[in-house]
Amino acid sequence: MGFDEMDVDTIWMDGEFVDWDDAQIHVLSHGLHYGTGVFEGIRCYDTEEGPAIFRWDEHAKRLYDSCQPYGLEIDHEPDELEEATKELIRRQDLESCYIRPIAFYGYDSLGVSPKDCPTRIAIAAWPWGTYLGEDALEKGVKVKVSSWRKHASSQIPTNAKTTGLYVNSLLAGEEARSHGYVEALVLNKEGNVAEGPGENLFLVRDGEIYTPGLAEGILDGITRNSVIEIARDLGYTVHDEATISRGELHTADELFFTGTAAEVTPIKGVDNVTVGERGPITEELQSRFFDVIERRTDDYDEWFSYV
Repeated sequence: MGFDEMDVDTIWMDGEFVDWDDAQIHVLSHGLHYGTGVFEGIRCYDTEEGPAIFRWDEHAKRLYDSCQPYGLEIDHEPDELEEATKELIRRQDLESCYIRPIAFYGYDSLGVSPKDCPTRIAIAAWPWGTYLGEDALEKGVKVKVSSWRKHASSQIPTNAKTTGLYVNSLLAGEEARSHGYVEALVLNKEGNVAEGPGENLFLVRDGEIYTPGLAEGILDGITRNSVIEIARDLGYTVHDEATISRGELHTADELFFTGTAAEVTPIKGVDNVTVGERGPITEELQSRFFDVIERRTDDYDEWFSYV
């Protein structure tokens, strides 16, 4: 569904609410040419207690932390962005939605150095359903190991959610889809498993759970961390600093993705190898995750910011 088909009409931009079609930037904005921006993907869920933003504080911290390597300075406090986001949701009568804050260097000069370019910031929110397909949460998805490698942290910060870096994700994902797969998996420069183009990866073997550690060049996923905590609270052993080889994908008992958009999505096959549809541990974690985000349990209440 395109934006024109959605009932959304407002964006918060640089401290003001503006009409959706008026939220524009100059074509010579620095961020457009050099990818010098950072962003977050956040979900607001329609819970039994009303709309609630999932883990706002953690997303806001990562947004501000992502600014640091690039010298971006946001002239708004996190509390101001939170209230602006809530008001944006209320103005558009959204019950559940995807939220996209973005900060980037705007228009002034067009040298590689962003000196004198202002920091622009905007927040949009719109309805967004299942990211990898309607059947993905139950039946799983088939993925392809990409020929494109994940950049190393010695090249570009991997712990910053930077706009320009998602060219790597685009190349990997489109390569996979061109071969009939739903999504890609990306290896790091050492040839070990890093992550999906917009998801973290989990592997289940002999009843224990493994996920690549930050040293493997992954983004420190907030849904990843949520699932790790939920899994440990359920009594599972979770190895969250794992190194996973490509071959281990083919012999895993279960595989699944996590992410703000993907939530908890099973992986049923890698390349030409069938892993199987949603396994019992994936199903338990997925069910528990949805119980939490839909507020069918009082646990993890600190994860929610009610609109």
